[in-house]
Amino acid sequence: MSREQAEATFLQNNLLLISGKLNIEIQQAEVIQAKTWHNPEFSISEVNLRKASGVETSPPFFGHFGRNQQIAFELNQLIQTAGKRKKLIALEEVNVSKAEQYLEDLLRGLKLELRNQLTELQYVQQSVKVHQKLIENISILINAYNNQLGQGNISKAEYIRLKAQELEINKQILELIRQSNEVQKKLKLLLRIDPAVAIEITDDGFAKNPTHYQAAFIELVAENAKENRPDYKLAMLEEDYSNKLLSYQKAQRVPDLKFSVNYDRNGSVMLDFVGIGVSFDLPFFNRNKAGIKKAQISIENAKVQKEQITLAIENEILLSYKSLQQAIEFLNKIEIGYEADLDLLLENYTRNFTSRNVRMLEYFDFMDAYLNNKKIILEARKEVNQKVEELNYSLGKDF
Repeated sequence: MSREQAEATFLQNNLLLISGKLNIEIQQAEVIQAKTWHNPEFSISEVNLRKASGVETSPPFFGHFGRNQQIAFELNQLIQTAGKRKKLIALEEVNVSKAEQYLEDLLRGLKLELRNQLTELQYVQQSVKVHQKLIENISILINAYNNQLGQGNISKAEYIRLKAQELEINKQILELIRQSNEVQKKLKLLLRIDPAVAIEITDDGFAKNPTHYQAAFIELVAENAKENRPDYKLAMLEEDYSNKLLSYQKAQRVPDLKFSVNYDRNGSVMLDFVGIGVSFDLPFFNRNKAGIKKAQISIENAKVQKEQITLAIENEILLSYKSLQQAIEFLNKIEIGYEADLDLLLENYTRNFTSRNVRMLEYFDFMDAYLNNKKIILEARKEVNQKVEELNYSLGKDF
């Protein structure tokens, strides 16, 4: 698959992202709950199980039940005052926004991990191809030397030395395959792919174009980076939540009202008594000072956290940009066409070595230089790729 296909699979299948979306739905359910009114309360009391005698005769409720008996019904409804319900809804709505930003922050971190793992897998795959190219050349030489050895034209020591070099490169390939397996294990978890499936990423997107990352444009994007960063938005939401919490805690000082309607049969001078009432706490001792104080401290703490995150964002952007520029500067030191020249030179060395125009030691020295230079080129491209993703991460968006 390509990098784009891998990222599309990640967005659809990643279990952590699915869990984050479910957390948003949980918070949305809390908003629904906050919008509901308190249930009315119904009670039956003053029921005498034994029928009273010597009292005024009273008719039954139905059949023979309730004749000359006392019974009371009461219906209560709690009414929240000082806009508590509205303030609670506002708090829960902020929690929904926070859950959304938690998901965005999770996505930002997982994207960085995914893209770096894709880059690492591309690097390993291309390194394997470089080593396999050497193995192909050495295999040709080994076949030729085997024929020459049978004719007595070369010593067995030269043949063994060539086989040893082949074995050494095969060992390096095995180590690269082990690295690939480790990277694939992480990718399969991110993409939720069957462990038995092998992943191969196309080479597209491995080599970035350094000219896209101009300083002036990056500085312009950096100015608005805070608006794109979910951690900064979370800090803003924490401050908003603390302010709304303070308003809610202050509202707790105002007692709620409980209205009641009651019916009493045979409980007073009246056979059927219907009355209404209201009850509320007297806020003499508990004025919710602790809750208000905690909310006020939360506001101050949220402001400090926001300032800390702002400072961290500015430092992250500067560091990631400098690191990217350094990686680009090193990559630009590699001349255009240098890699193609290396491949052409390898073919010439192999041909001259076959023709006995180049000694074995000289050929092996060039082979080591070829591998080292190929590794440097691939690592330089990988470094630019990784630093680009770090810059995207610090800016809070794909640059």
